[in-house]
Amino acid sequence: MNMKQSVIALSIALAAPISQAGEVEVLHWWTSGGEAKSIGVLKDMLEDQGHSWKDFAVAGGGGESAMTVLKTRAVSGNPPSAAQIKGHDIQEWGELGFLTDLDGVASAEKWDAMLPSVVSEVMKHDGKYVAVPVNVHRVNWLWANPEVFEKAGAAVPNSIEGFFAAAEKIKAAGLIPLAHGGQPWQDATLFEAIALDVLGSEGYNKAFVEHDLEVLGGEKMVETFEIFKRMRSYIDENSPGRDWNIATSMVINGEAAMQVMGDWAKGEFAAAGKKAGEDFICAPAFGTADQFTFNIDSFAFFKIKEGDNVTAQKNLASTILTKDFQEVFNLNKGSIPVRLDMSMSAFDSCATAAMDSFKATAESGDLVPSMAHGMSTTSYVQGAIFDVVTNYFNDDNANPNEAVDKLVRAVKSAL
Repeated sequence: MNMKQSVIALSIALAAPISQAGEVEVLHWWTSGGEAKSIGVLKDMLEDQGHSWKDFAVAGGGGESAMTVLKTRAVSGNPPSAAQIKGHDIQEWGELGFLTDLDGVASAEKWDAMLPSVVSEVMKHDGKYVAVPVNVHRVNWLWANPEVFEKAGAAVPNSIEGFFAAAEKIKAAGLIPLAHGGQPWQDATLFEAIALDVLGSEGYNKAFVEHDLEVLGGEKMVETFEIFKRMRSYIDENSPGRDWNIATSMVINGEAAMQVMGDWAKGEFAAAGKKAGEDFICAPAFGTADQFTFNIDSFAFFKIKEGDNVTAQKNLASTILTKDFQEVFNLNKGSIPVRLDMSMSAFDSCATAAMDSFKATAESGDLVPSMAHGMSTTSYVQGAIFDVVTNYFNDDNANPNEAVDKLVRAVKSAL
């Protein structure tokens, strides 16, 4: 290199925004498949902005192990830049004073305008953004194998009554009507889909968000438990302990007709080379076509020392809500973008239908948080509900009136 070239190179180096380059450390538990691919895209997008990414991945699908590690780090005064946290856990971290204010980024990029208020409120603590939503999962989906329905001469149900009519025909044909995994969270997923139809959106919110004891102990809740127990007879004996994806494979392989599960189940169909609308059908569960139960993945942002890393942290928050990232991430995850202004041209018919419903229910008030997936209440109340629901479901002699009484007492004691 001659003198002139050296001077030019030095000038370029001095002009580069070295002071703007920072590091983000991100805690998550997306370590396999499409999830790992998706988080890799976020890493690449941030590094393209000149920052470095320190991956803090803790394996474990539900994130329990990750939360244990996070608590240790936070208490010792060394939290990551961001961590995968959702629902009421965001509020708990906010109350402890660990989360940073993202309102500067949110205001500049008009997050309030692009997000439904029911979503943005979950991301705020004391009225200020402290977390960023990554996606939206619709939980109240029914996944169906059309060949099984055709063999049984049954129609894919759009109501609870339709479910029982179809289930009888499918059972008579020697097939399993409902694929289900006997785990508390799966029991609760089925239960809340029934509750959403029976109680309606307002009653659902009163029960699982506001914890109105009259609604929790009312006649409609008794009816919900009665319907829930009736469904038990359409599930096979090998259900206890079965993982959700194994239940999905039963529908894919034609062993079972349908499954009630969130849209992460779609990834299993896609991995098996199945096409929406042809090889499988996605329909709103039971009578909930005009309602939407949501589960949102999000990152909460922690207070870190001032400097370049804070700049990188804010850039990360901004990048998560860009249209480019929202599209790539959600195509891989099976979910839909959380932004209301996204083009859905790259998505399949299930995702397009979910987005249409997401927008409509955000306007109508029928967009409700999932109890089964930690969006509507604290982990303490959720655990209390899980115990009552799953114990009732697996006890042949359980009485629905007694179950409702137990539900009221359990929720009251967990508040």
